[in-house]
Amino acid sequence: MHDFFFGTYPYIALTVLFVGSIARYETEPFTWKSSSSQMLRRKQLIMGSVLFHIGVLVIFFGHLIGLLTPIWIFDALGISHGAKQLLAVLAGGVAGIMALVGGGMLFHRRWTDPRIRRTSSFADIGILALLLLQLVLGILTIFVSLGHLDGHEMTKFMAWAQGIFTFDSQAASYIADVSPIFKLHLFLGLTIFILFPFTRLVHMFSAPVRYLARPGYQVVRSRRTPPPAE
Repeated sequence: MHDFFFGTYPYIALTVLFVGSIARYETEPFTWKSSSSQMLRRKQLIMGSVLFHIGVLVIFFGHLIGLLTPIWIFDALGISHGAKQLLAVLAGGVAGIMALVGGGMLFHRRWTDPRIRRTSSFADIGILALLLLQLVLGILTIFVSLGHLDGHEMTKFMAWAQGIFTFDSQAASYIADVSPIFKLHLFLGLTIFILFPFTRLVHMFSAPVRYLARPGYQVVRSRRTPPPAE
């Protein structure tokens, strides 16, 4: 099962993420949005959203750079494995707490306000709950990482992630002996990739670039011909 979850499942998750996102954009473009409820409990929304999005962005790009950058580049820059591990713990810990606090505020707002709950789908609440669980797991991995400050444990995840993208058939074996909390964190992350195209998370791929070059337009209330003057 280990080989399936960490050798095959990643390709299933990435394929669904890629193909599903394109299919949704092409077939249901008007659902490609976050469906904001900003008119309700606006202060809580703003504070929670800022903390959550900043934290998640730092975590996302931290994982992207940290896992997919070849190890020899860090060696060439003189960044030791231990220093990289410590940076990941500190930056990831701060960003994780920010995202968890912000996400908790967003979940509380969406769950406890009857008006917002009526406009929220099961997917809206469910995906936010999964993200909060993933953040909790990520923070828990920090305590495990503190016992491996030499950085060698992190190189296993780097080898695994890069092995997946280079179609290394041995990729799953690189993390065979890591802590179960890491494996659960990875599995849930891949599962979120699968759910991504079918939830409001797709708005993360959007940027309002087209608005900068679009032609002007005029809002018309009615095209009916006015009554003739008497």
